[in-house]
Amino acid sequence: MGRLAPLSEEPNINEEEEATNRSSKGILRSTQTWRNWIKTHLPSLALFNKRSDFKVLLSVLGCPLFPVSAHPKLPLNEYIIQHFTAATGCRKLEGKVKNIFATGKVIMAMVDEPGPGGASSSSTATLSEKGCFVMWQMVPNKWLIELVLGGHKVAAGSDGNVAWRHTPWLGVHAAKGGVRPLRRALQGLDPMAIAAVFSPAQYMGEKQISGVDCFVLKLSADQTDLTERSDSTAEMIKHVIFGYFSQRNGLLVHLEDSYLTRIQSPGAYPTYWETTMSTKIEDYRTVEGVMIAHAGQTNVIITRFGDNLKMGAAITRLEETWTIDDLAFNVPGLSMDCFIPPKEVQKDYPKKNFDWRSPLH
Repeated sequence: MGRLAPLSEEPNINEEEEATNRSSKGILRSTQTWRNWIKTHLPSLALFNKRSDFKVLLSVLGCPLFPVSAHPKLPLNEYIIQHFTAATGCRKLEGKVKNIFATGKVIMAMVDEPGPGGASSSSTATLSEKGCFVMWQMVPNKWLIELVLGGHKVAAGSDGNVAWRHTPWLGVHAAKGGVRPLRRALQGLDPMAIAAVFSPAQYMGEKQISGVDCFVLKLSADQTDLTERSDSTAEMIKHVIFGYFSQRNGLLVHLEDSYLTRIQSPGAYPTYWETTMSTKIEDYRTVEGVMIAHAGQTNVIITRFGDNLKMGAAITRLEETWTIDDLAFNVPGLSMDCFIPPKEVQKDYPKKNFDWRSPLH
C-alpha cells in the first residue's frame, strides 16, 4: 500500500455512499463539554435530502484554509497594521496569549440563482441548515476545529507541520501545500494572527465596501505553494485574498478571496473551477480588553467553465451566517497533545491513493 496522496481543497461529492460506519476513534480528543454544548444548541439534527448539496456546503464553508502561511515577515504596511492593532488592542497580548478557544453557531444554505430580473430578483435558499462549531488554537500555528451540521461532523487541524481534514465521506486526508492558518480564525477572531499575516501584504489602494471606506491589502499564494497544492490532474492556478480595513476605526471589516483550479484528465478537455468567497465581518466586542468580531456573513460563488460545457458556465451559490457565542484566551488544560494529527496522516502509517475528483460533478 502506498502513501495517502493529499487531496485538493475543492469539494469531492462523487462518493456514491457515505462512510457512515467509519470510526472516528483517534481523530479528535473532544471534551464532554463540547458534546453537551452540541446537544444543548442542536437538540434535533436533521439530514439534508440532497446529499451532494450537503457535501458542498461542508466542503467549501466548513473549514477552509487561508491562502498563505502566517510566518513572520518584514512589514510593508505599517500604518494600516498599526491602526488595526491599536483599534483591537491586541498588542497588549503579545507574549501573553498561549491559546484561544471559541464556540459559535452557523447557518449554511445553498442559494438559487436570481430570476430573469437579474439583480432586482431575490435569491432563495434551496437548502438551509443550522450548525455549531468549536475551535482551539495554540499560538502560533497549531489549531483544531470541529463543526457539526445536518447530523454530520467535519473536522480539521494542524500540528504546525501537517494540516488535515476529516469528512464523513472521505475520512481523514492531508491538506496539500504548506501549513496555513484556518480562515475562520482570521475572520476577526484572532487579531494577532491577522496583524502578522497581513503585515507583508501589497497595498492596493482605497475602496468603499458595504458603505465603509477601506484600505485594501492583498496577499497571494506564491508559485511554489501553488505547485505543491497541484497534482497530475488538478493545477492550482491562483489563490489570492483581499483584506479591507476600515479607514475610520482601523478594524478588519471584509475578507474576499478567490482561487482558480484547472482540471484535466487524460484525453479530456480541461475544466476550470473558480471559487470566490466574500466575508463581511462585524459586531466587534471587547473580550479581555481585545476587540473580537462576533458575527458575519460569507457568500460563495463557485463557477465551472470550459470548452466541454455545452450549456456554458455552471454557477453554484452558497451562504453562511455565523455568530460567536464564547471566546477565551489561555484556557487551562489545552496542551500540545490536543493537536496531534490522526494516525492516518502520520508519516509511518500505510497510505492509500485517492483519485482527485472535481467538485459539484
